[in-house]
Amino acid sequence: MPSDVLGYAAAVAKEPLKPYQFTRRDVGPGDVSIKIAFCGVCHSDLHTARDEWGGAIFPVVPGHEIVGHVTAVGDKVTKYKVGDTVGVGCLVDSCLQCEDCKNHNEQFCNGQVLTYTSPCKDGTGKSTQGGYSDHIVVREEFVLRVPDGLDLAGAAPLLCAGITTYSPLRHWGVKKGTKVGVVGIGGLGHMAVKLAAAMGAEVTVFTTSQSKVEDAKRLGAHHVVISKDEAQMAAAAATLDVTIDTVGFTHDLTPYINALRTNGTHVLVGAPENPHPPFIPFSLIGKRRSIGGSCIGGIQETQEMLDFCAEHKLTSDIEVIAIDYINEAYERMLKSDVKYRFVIDLSTLKK
Repeated sequence: MPSDVLGYAAAVAKEPLKPYQFTRRDVGPGDVSIKIAFCGVCHSDLHTARDEWGGAIFPVVPGHEIVGHVTAVGDKVTKYKVGDTVGVGCLVDSCLQCEDCKNHNEQFCNGQVLTYTSPCKDGTGKSTQGGYSDHIVVREEFVLRVPDGLDLAGAAPLLCAGITTYSPLRHWGVKKGTKVGVVGIGGLGHMAVKLAAAMGAEVTVFTTSQSKVEDAKRLGAHHVVISKDEAQMAAAAATLDVTIDTVGFTHDLTPYINALRTNGTHVLVGAPENPHPPFIPFSLIGKRRSIGGSCIGGIQETQEMLDFCAEHKLTSDIEVIAIDYINEAYERMLKSDVKYRFVIDLSTLKK
């Protein structure tokens, strides 16, 4: 029988999240049931709860940075057993048959099912609900193993912030000696700095905040540029091989394009609700520069990222909160008043 679940949901767009009881499907032959210990708070959660991108299905329980422990498995599950420490990211299903799925790029599948606010494939007409809840049921193929040694709360944001920055760094071939720029130091940006530095890159951070200079260096940056300072930006021109742009609001890309060397690429991973201003095509043409984009990664790459983080002892910098603080956390997140990711302790649901 389906099981009752307690969570926090937005009943309609722009209303505060409140306690919400709903049901999860029963554990099928290929399913894994997970008691959620911690769930990271992503800016995408806020965008969805307020329907800023459009298309959200209400009521919605956000949360796609999920870690916890296996409580039950179906009789066809082979990779996991009760008690295992596992995670769930932004995807809980895909077609597994298309070219993207066969190439381990499930994040690009047209039949992907997101962890929340996607129509379920079980014919019930319900939508998926995320990790601001006490447990979740996911098919085995979309469950990740959390390696031993990683702090569980700090590992939760790796399931989105970690893979969102790891994937483009890997795709664009970052290695020892690569000159990497990171635009913005927040939930995504701070992980981009940590990961690029661990890969051996020379990392330059662009920030508007003088107060973040020392913190950027603590995270692993070799250079910090105040992006509002025209002289500093001019000095950074034509110095970088790839930049990871994590900023989640509209901004002028031209100064960061100009920071690229010949053949450099500016990669967008931040997802604003409005388009960026236009840029001059000659800023690309003159140096064979490119603008790229990247979202999360496939399941195989996400597992690779978790293993990389365990090897290099990397987790997110977090502030752990109780679930009833989530609406205040959203307001603080809008003010960039967190270093650098809120993580919900789901044991507080029972309180």
